[in-house]
Amino acid sequence: MGPDSTPAEVLAGTRTIAVVGASPDPDKPSHGVMRYLLEQGYRVIPVRPGEGEILGVPVANSLAGAGGPIHVVNVFRQSEAAPGIAHEAVTAGAGCLWLQPGCVSDEAGEIARLAGLAFVQDLCVREVHGAEGIGAVGPSLLP
Repeated sequence: MGPDSTPAEVLAGTRTIAVVGASPDPDKPSHGVMRYLLEQGYRVIPVRPGEGEILGVPVANSLAGAGGPIHVVNVFRQSEAAPGIAHEAVTAGAGCLWLQPGCVSDEAGEIARLAGLAFVQDLCVREVHGAEGIGAVGPSLLP
């Protein structure tokens, strides 16, 4: 995975996704996407302030506290927050910064690309995964 990877290539080579802005509210898009990714066999880490669990997965307060390698940082936040999250993704050693629909930031894209990360913005992970027919990752492939 690198700066020239397509969204489908990113997902095909991904095992761990940190969802920044994950919500315990089932009516929120981040909750539905997180549920879908878990069902597809990805290791998903919800990242948000506070404690507890979302869909049975312990919450991390930051990308630095997420533990283990992060392949994709999937962002459900406002565009203004994206550059800061991009810096955190670089520091965490992520392979891709992915901004969900409505989150657009050329600055975050520049930060990501200069550090060698793939960058996707204004696209839904779930929609790309389903449209590309990537299929389930499967628990046997998880690290």
